[in-house]
Amino acid sequence: MLRGRVRRAPEDDDPLDTAQERRVRAVLALGGVPQADLPDGVQQVRLRLLERAAKGYEAPRDVSAWAAVVASNLAMDWHRAKRRQQRIGERLASLRQPEHPSGEDTSVLSLAVAQGLDELPDAQRQVLVLRFYADLPVRSIAEELGVPEGTVKSRLHTAVRALRARLHEDEVV
Repeated sequence: MLRGRVRRAPEDDDPLDTAQERRVRAVLALGGVPQADLPDGVQQVRLRLLERAAKGYEAPRDVSAWAAVVASNLAMDWHRAKRRQQRIGERLASLRQPEHPSGEDTSVLSLAVAQGLDELPDAQRQVLVLRFYADLPVRSIAEELGVPEGTVKSRLHTAVRALRARLHEDEVV
């Protein structure tokens, strides 16, 4: 069985395949971008990939990793543009709703993790999402972010420890 996309006319080529687009959406969502803004984020990643090609730059060695890092950077930009306290207040309000759908424990854990991610510094949240959700190896994260591997490992360690402490403090785990 052949893998990959069916080739179309050059003007119809999408620089992101379906799996890469899902990964970009997930990285954006885990980075705190609201569901309604995800399509715009995916388009931004596509645009940056197309602009890169239009400028004559060599294609990224690993488009999937490159797209995940760009998505992570977009999520960080979104965070800087929005007030963090407003989102935390909205999430806390949703926790207080009297009726929870089935899987209440899962919902509470998901909300607690999202809130914990919001409270991490941008750099720690970025490496945590890239490592554990986008499943990028430490070396790829370091290369894409332009920082030493030791920095990535240090940020990961600190972020995991802070998130774990937060979940224990909230008695979620």
